[in-house]
Amino acid sequence: MNYHAELRQVDSRGETSYTIGMKTAVSLPERVFKEAERFARRLRMSRSRLYAEAIAEYLARHAPDDVTESMNVVCDRLGQVDSEFAATAARRLLRNESW
Repeated sequence: MNYHAELRQVDSRGETSYTIGMKTAVSLPERVFKEAERFARRLRMSRSRLYAEAIAEYLARHAPDDVTESMNVVCDRLGQVDSEFAATAARRLLRNESW
């Protein structure tokens, strides 16, 4: 399936858009703006979509409490699983993480 087609929606005027939702104005340094323009053209995506994806990624990286809360919800729904294998694997993975 075409990735772009999955994200495309029709707004209230009947126009196809990637930017359903809030519109905002931001000020960017000229260098950042030009780099973003080039990058969006190279990826064949709209400026709005590039900015929206960049902000979403930034928030995901800088809001670890949200990730932890989501994982806790999943764990609560699954229930407690007592597994020595899982505990050992988790300790090995966490040992290698750079906190």
